[in-house]
Order: sequence, then C-alpha cells, then structure tokens
Amino acid sequence: MRWYWKLLLGVVAVLAAAAWVRYGWVFGEGAKAGQLNYVVRKGYVFKTYEGKLIQTGLRAQGASLSSYEFEFSVADERIANELMARSGDQFTLHYKEYLGALPWRGHSKYVVDSIISAEDVRP
Repeated sequence: MRWYWKLLLGVVAVLAAAAWVRYGWVFGEGAKAGQLNYVVRKGYVFKTYEGKLIQTGLRAQGASLSSYEFEFSVADERIANELMARSGDQFTLHYKEYLGALPWRGHSKYVVDSIISAEDVRP
C-alpha cells in the first residue's frame, strides 16, 4: 500500500508542474505597436478587459498595405481604464505571453502589463 501513495504523490507533482508551465510560466514577452481599436470589460463570471490593437505594415511580396490585429487581455484595471479613455490613439504596449489563458486573467494568452508609449492621433 505504501507504493500506491508514492505513485499518487508523483502523479500529483507532475500534474502540478504541467499546470504551472501551461498557465503560470511566462513563455515570452515583447512589445507591439499600433492603433488601439478597442478595450472592453466583459465576461459572465470573471470580468476581464479585452482589447485589440491594429498594426499596419507592408507585405514582403508586394507594395500592398495589410492590417494585422493583436488581440490581448489586460490584467491591471488602471492600465485598462487608460486604454479605454484613449481608444483610436497610437500605442506601444508591453505584453507577456503565456501558453494558456486563465478565465480570471483574460481570454487571451497575451496579457498587456504596461504602456511603453502613447501618441494622440488627430484626423
């Protein structure tokens, strides 16, 4: 019966380590720049802040203009409120990338943790 508890403890330890790697370990981090499309607060049980940044650029094969969308979550309410107040402006956002999303952290595996720079866009 003693081997059973050792096996069970080993399985629980492996599952806990796998869950930490999947949801707690920061896989990568970086910065994205573009025009902020929107930031909204949504969710049924866990209210989270979700946003979209539109990055513009040129394709490699031609001179056609293409658009790239960066969908992200925001964990800090203060940062989310600042982004919501300035929708449509140019931002450079710092983010952390996780291997999986948690419901209370947001719907995306990309979590914005700071604003590097912001510029007003006037039509």
